[in-house]
Amino acid sequence: MYCNRAQNSWPELVGQDANRAKAIIEKDNPWMKVVPLPARSVRPDVSCCDRVYVLVDENGNVTEVPIAG
Repeated sequence: MYCNRAQNSWPELVGQDANRAKAIIEKDNPWMKVVPLPARSVRPDVSCCDRVYVLVDENGNVTEVPIAG
């Protein structure tokens, strides 16, 4: 699978509010579908270049670098 997208990871969002992170990702890449998951979740084993999983802790903050795929 080849995806030519301007930005596919957001390291600056670690520790940020998940809703703010979602808005930033969608602004950077309007074609992205942002999927929030609990922090200790296992990401589905499906690669999709228009999806980014955002792992969120109990306080609503991003715990890992959101990466498309």
